[in-house]
Amino acid sequence: MVVVTAVITLLVAIWAAVASDNFDSVVGGITGWLTESLGWLYIATVAIALIFMIWIALSKAGAIRLGPDHSKPQYSLFSWSAMLFAAGIGIGVMFYSVAEPLAQYSTPPVGEGMTEQAYNEAIAWTLFHWGVSGWALYALMGLAFGYYAYRLNMPLAIRSALYPLIGKRVNGPIGDAVDVAALLGTIFGVAASLGIGVVQLNFGLNMVFGLPEGRGMQIALVALAVGVAAISAVSGVDKGIKRLSEANVYLATALLLFVLFTGRTGWLLNSVVKNMGDYLAWLPRWTFETFSYSQDPAATADWMANWTLFFWAWWVAWAPFVGLFLARISRGRTFRQFVIGTLCVPFLFVALWASILGNTALDRAVNNKDHDFLQTAVDSPERGFYTLLDGLPGGTIVVFIAILVGLLFFVTSADSGALVMAKFSSISQDPQQDGAPWMRLMWSGAVAVLTIAMLQVGGIATLQMATLIMGLPFMVVVYLIMVGLMRSIRMETAQVDSRAIALHSAISGRTLPSGNDLDWENRLDRTSTWPSEQTAHRYVVQIAKPALESVATALRARDYDATLLVADSKDTKVPQLDLSVVFGEDPVFRYQLYPVISTTPEFAVREGASDKLDNGKNYVRLEVFGMNGSLGFDVFGYTRAQLINNVLDLFDRHLEYLHMQQGFSGERDLTEFTSDAPEWGEDFGKQ
Repeated sequence: MVVVTAVITLLVAIWAAVASDNFDSVVGGITGWLTESLGWLYIATVAIALIFMIWIALSKAGAIRLGPDHSKPQYSLFSWSAMLFAAGIGIGVMFYSVAEPLAQYSTPPVGEGMTEQAYNEAIAWTLFHWGVSGWALYALMGLAFGYYAYRLNMPLAIRSALYPLIGKRVNGPIGDAVDVAALLGTIFGVAASLGIGVVQLNFGLNMVFGLPEGRGMQIALVALAVGVAAISAVSGVDKGIKRLSEANVYLATALLLFVLFTGRTGWLLNSVVKNMGDYLAWLPRWTFETFSYSQDPAATADWMANWTLFFWAWWVAWAPFVGLFLARISRGRTFRQFVIGTLCVPFLFVALWASILGNTALDRAVNNKDHDFLQTAVDSPERGFYTLLDGLPGGTIVVFIAILVGLLFFVTSADSGALVMAKFSSISQDPQQDGAPWMRLMWSGAVAVLTIAMLQVGGIATLQMATLIMGLPFMVVVYLIMVGLMRSIRMETAQVDSRAIALHSAISGRTLPSGNDLDWENRLDRTSTWPSEQTAHRYVVQIAKPALESVATALRARDYDATLLVADSKDTKVPQLDLSVVFGEDPVFRYQLYPVISTTPEFAVREGASDKLDNGKNYVRLEVFGMNGSLGFDVFGYTRAQLINNVLDLFDRHLEYLHMQQGFSGERDLTEFTSDAPEWGEDFGKQ
């Protein structure tokens, strides 16, 4: 897979460098055909993905976690949003936040340019291309990656998302083909971003420091950025990418506030509100807009190829990259949190950025009648952003800060791209394990070579056309992933419903004669005990283990494939017990008693309770874990009979679940990804 992708990338780069005219002609011809014949597919795919993600967020599926049921997010909302924004679209937004509104004002999709209608729609079109439609593709891929990796214990790879459709064949040629398509899309998507970023940075450095504009300087910038990105990517998510992303967001916010308060503040804020209203009002219609009734089909087709279709292809090409990176930092979030956060949080920042900077540019070009600035931004989009800032108070200093922001966006796109591509091509089964450092360096170099080759041919236009082409194969994968997720969500829903149905059996199992183990005083004693590791250890050895052994023996006597494992725990001296029952290719039943160190609540620290506490700070909970993580309750102090009944309650529930999901289509054999006595300690780490 790595070799195939690298060879294809190298061949394309050589073709572009050696026969640039032929390359440009072929790519241009394919792009024209795609625009005319398959433009509808790009539009429909993005629309369906957006509707699908909204449905997931609003449905019962929204409660499913990207990880075990007990897992919590590893990153704060700010850190998570910063990494997402910086990795996903930062450099592109800087480039287009000024260039696109002016271009839409000058050359709208239909009608005459420089009219009142074009003026009103310019920012709305920009928000549309950078709005929730594109983020829905990121959310879809991230959701699929995170769900299959963190909840079903599959490798963090594209092929895992196809498992419900083709089963274990994902490890064969089909899975390899999907991963190659994802890698190629990622490489070309990152190359497009770096190409856009480098020409913009080149102009900014020329403006401030007098450095020459041209291919030589652009090659040097690509090499510098990729070098820094490689160092950042090798250092990992927490040490490198996270810190760079957070610093970048702080600088970008400061720059945005400066533009706001040094300009027509009141008018800009009014415009932001209007732009958001226009976007929300026109979103349903524009989402399905193909301009099939245009009076000037040639001009409209050209506009679609340069804007909407390019952006949708760019989002698709970036989707596996950003999706995997997003999944990598989103373990513990629910589907609802994930989808709403991905659709809304970064877009709000994008909307503010594009509205404030875009309206400032429109104000200068339209209201102040600066036609030279308008023409410069339309003809040379990379010049628009810095030219606008240069006209503000303290222009040179502001441009320098903007260059720094752009460079950081440049680096974060490259380093997160290297990290993700290394993960794509890694054979590691651990979702939290990033690809080898040498592999990240290799992919950083590959992206640099491709970016330079594309710039040599035709600059940004060629990068746009190449991205449009490379986004097409992955469209098919997008649909397959949606179908696979639908089937998995049905399975999850059936599992939840089975709990309610099996409740009747659970209640009847508690109905025992008077004078038995369910004495109410014993129950009260249990609820007021906060066991130390030593106490919990004694309970596991003397009561829990014999009880589960009895259940396992009884199950085997009834021809069930039952196994009881006793294993050490990573964070405590208390052993864990793992009772599992295999049902052929159907989901495994698991009853795992896993010791969890918890902070003793303040109300428990009272006079006379010292013998029940571990130094008054922590105590041990013996939580019950199933295949999807903790069920949330502590069984320490249960009598032998109570513990056995609890196992049977959950076993009844599992049997009910197996019955309910029998009629579902798709693969449900997950035995390959089931581990004995799994460790859950990382899910209880720092928040």
